Amino acid sequence: MFQFPTDIQKARELQETLRKQVQIAPLSRRPENIAGADAAFSEERVIAVASLFSYPALIPIHDEIVIEKVTFPYVPGFLSFREGPAIVKAIHRLRIRPDVIIFDGQGVAHPIGLGIASHMGVVLNIPTIGCAKSKLIGHYREPGMKKGSRTDLVYRGKKVGTVLRSRDNVKPIFVSPGHLITLDEAVEIVLNCLGRFRIPEPLRRADSLSKKIARDLMST
Repeated sequence: MFQFPTDIQKARELQETLRKQVQIAPLSRRPENIAGADAAFSEERVIAVASLFSYPALIPIHDEIVIEKVTFPYVPGFLSFREGPAIVKAIHRLRIRPDVIIFDGQGVAHPIGLGIASHMGVVLNIPTIGCAKSKLIGHYREPGMKKGSRTDLVYRGKKVGTVLRSRDNVKPIFVSPGHLITLDEAVEIVLNCLGRFRIPEPLRRADSLSKKIARDLMST
């Protein structure tokens, strides 16, 4: 299994290596299942959850949960090294290899083009999507207030993502391709994975489960 460094200098060097391996390219086939992956923290522990759904029916298949000690310090820009090891383990434990994974974070809409979705996509060699609740880089015009309204997220003159209204009259989400997928495909999949809430159902389930387990651990 891929080895994550535990010191910042080696992590910085690895980021530069992985950044060059990111590929924004069309999906090789239509996905039949989608996973959402997220992590929460409880003191010195990280709780990673991978939630697998059928696609496009969005029927939950199963969840995998990994709880382990955090081995990397909190450093802005290096989130992938803090929660990535546990997330990779959770994804590897899924009974079915996901066709696409949605992450709570950025894809290429990142200062060096390697948000957690891109990082994990290269490590896992699986198409990935970044779906963040806030902007990290770039500028944009506010999209219309109706679900499906969208505008471009632009950074240094390049379109790196889409600002998407996922529900009527709620704050937009920020979608960017991670690896082995195009921006248009990423937006289409996110739209198809939306239910009654602001974020896609596979990601919402992973987020909810990881936070619930973290709360339970804190209370014991």
